[in-house]
Amino acid sequence: MTSHVRVDLGDPAFHADPHPFYARLRREDPVHWVRLPDGTGAWLVTRYEDARHALSDPRLSKQYPAVGLPAVSRHMLAADPPDHTRLRRLVSAAFTARRVEALRPRIEEITAGLLDEMNGGGEVDLIDAFAFPLPIQVICELLGVPAGDRDAFREWTTAIVGGPQPGVDHAGAVLALIAYIQDLLGRRRHQGGDDLLAALLDVREEGDRLSEDELTSMVFLLLIAGHETTVNLIGNGAWLLLSDRQRWERLVAEPSLLPAAIEEMLRFEAPVETATFRIAVTDLTIGDQHVAAGDQVVVGLLAANRDERFPAPDDMVLDRDNNAHLAFGHGIHYCLGAPLARLEGQVAFTRLIERFPDLRLAPEARPDWRPGLLLRGLRELPVRLS
Repeated sequence: MTSHVRVDLGDPAFHADPHPFYARLRREDPVHWVRLPDGTGAWLVTRYEDARHALSDPRLSKQYPAVGLPAVSRHMLAADPPDHTRLRRLVSAAFTARRVEALRPRIEEITAGLLDEMNGGGEVDLIDAFAFPLPIQVICELLGVPAGDRDAFREWTTAIVGGPQPGVDHAGAVLALIAYIQDLLGRRRHQGGDDLLAALLDVREEGDRLSEDELTSMVFLLLIAGHETTVNLIGNGAWLLLSDRQRWERLVAEPSLLPAAIEEMLRFEAPVETATFRIAVTDLTIGDQHVAAGDQVVVGLLAANRDERFPAPDDMVLDRDNNAHLAFGHGIHYCLGAPLARLEGQVAFTRLIERFPDLRLAPEARPDWRPGLLLRGLRELPVRLS
């Protein structure tokens, strides 16, 4: 299939609104060769069925030949079976549904406190005041990160998720967070506790347990992925609701729609734009495109979630049924933290709507999306509380 579409991943117009580009690719060149910011190339998969198959195709490996620092690359997201199976089993034994649900009262408490702090101002940045601190506090408490360390943690994670950029010490932030995690693990071995970090230290199954590098990598992954997805879910969702007043007012009037509405937020403006890279271990075909062994493949979650397989894909339907979106991936690498993200999202929007039913965008509010191909999130969201 020949196409005249050319996607420049560095083009500000692409980051401002990638959906028209993705729509053309789905029609004309659904498995499209792109030049990545690091100078390498990759196949970008944009159709739903192709994306869904690619996410579970064992011929597309998550385990690159050169995986970088062992302290950040020995987690389940960078592994294939049988290593992935073993790592996910061990982490799942600690990160249980019961442990997540037990967080609900604390999530409610943190949410109420943040909304109390917001209540004193007529205009606030909803990202800075609410969407960012809520999941950071939750994941830090889940892992036992002391409250006094959270400002440094936020600085490191902000630098890490943005990728290498001028004026940002990305590599330094990675090394600083690794050192912090290793120190935290060392202290926790002597202190004990009942949080997830203690559970990861203690977990074992049939005589197996996580190695030092695996522990550090897993905590690194949980700290980064465990809050960034939820920051973007809350921020993107609030933008979608407030930029169309009818959506906001409908949820205020019908809060029972929130579970379905959150799934639609995840589909319509997915907090993760592309799944982490894969590499073809053998020649294969994706859609109609031949992919050679050794080629990189990027699965476009944001693109696939606007596929025509969804009725009226470019409409945000708050009560959409059978919303089988790919925002959390698919297959063996389906996001382990999805239940926590959903729980935080439901608590956040339920309490936000109750406390500030007249919430609206500030006049100067414009969508300013953070750079990068991995995550889809706003830098800021100025709102008026009444």
